[in-house]
Amino acid sequence: MTAAQDHQDAPTPDDDHTGHSDGTPPAQAGTAVPRSRTGGLWVAAVAFAAVLLLLLIFVLQNGQRVDVSFLGIHGSLPLGVALLLAAVFGVLLVALPGTARIVQLRMLGRRRGRRTAGTPPIDREPPREDPARR
Repeated sequence: MTAAQDHQDAPTPDDDHTGHSDGTPPAQAGTAVPRSRTGGLWVAAVAFAAVLLLLLIFVLQNGQRVDVSFLGIHGSLPLGVALLLAAVFGVLLVALPGTARIVQLRMLGRRRGRRTAGTPPIDREPPREDPARR
């Protein structure tokens, strides 16, 4: 055998099935990697980009000009833009009462927190007697 053949047959740390070269054990097949915030953010960004792409296609395909009148204001917009604006204003109309309710609940929670902040916690169960004291 030549020296080159001996070198090829020699086990390397990558060939070692006991773990990595630093001594850590190999990953088990089927082991789930825990989800992270960064991974969730990445999925949300990809989904958001896909929705934006669909909206862009919608606006570009509906480019016919339409006349729009609202509270005495008259104008001309592309159909896709007009429909998109109507959808955005609809979402805002739904979000406003929801935001008001969330703010109301937070204020209520803060008031309750301030009222009980200075008082010691109330024990729900009476203290138990030690049987050894009898």
